[in-house]
Amino acid sequence: MKLQVPGQEQVPGQEQVPGQEQVPGVRCQVLVCGLLLCAFAATGQVAKQANEGYKTPEGRDSVAKSLSAADRDQKQKPRELVAAMSLKPGMVVADIGTGTGYMLPYLSEAVGAQGHVLSEDIFPDFLEKAKNTAKQHKLANVEFIQGSETDPGLPQKGVDVVLALDSYHPWNYPDKMLAALHGELRDRGRLVIVEYYKRPEAMPGGRAMQHIRLDAPDVIKEIESNHFRLLSEHDHVKGSQYMAIFEKK
Repeated sequence: MKLQVPGQEQVPGQEQVPGQEQVPGVRCQVLVCGLLLCAFAATGQVAKQANEGYKTPEGRDSVAKSLSAADRDQKQKPRELVAAMSLKPGMVVADIGTGTGYMLPYLSEAVGAQGHVLSEDIFPDFLEKAKNTAKQHKLANVEFIQGSETDPGLPQKGVDVVLALDSYHPWNYPDKMLAALHGELRDRGRLVIVEYYKRPEAMPGGRAMQHIRLDAPDVIKEIESNHFRLLSEHDHVKGSQYMAIFEKK
């Protein structure tokens, strides 16, 4: 007995499998549409909640004030952070999601006059603020790059160390970003992630539970599944932030 779907021409030689119900054409179409929607959802934006404050210039101005707060050094421990990155004079280091350029003076000092700092952000207004920071500190070894949500646009195999300070959780397309960084890091290049824990005490008012996409173990799994190997992990700000250092495989 041959199987014929209503509204569709019968395919010569196509036999109905014994015991299998005839599948209506409408049901097939619904199934296909459902699969397409699932595929789209799987590749869509994953950090909408974290990016609410970045949608408008006014929102980014508000974020910029917190990034340049007078007490940030005390909270962020930038010198301890840079020391843990094991930067050396002459290296090329990239600051992904540079924001106002808070880390640029510390990174610039660490790699020295023969090194280079690549300051990357997807927002032109943040890059302008980062340029002002570099100008104020008279940093001569900093370059600025406007990246995208899927690729920071760094030189291929041209970077020794990439820093993502509080900027991993807003990545909407982490797999694509990690693939791009993998190609832009030199052999055995390192990716340094400094992020908030996804725990109630990590940010004021329990905000981390909504704002941060993944807790540390899941961030590590996600990055390791994209051709990186974890070298080390430790508290950076106890109970609030951690540092995870990965090596390109």
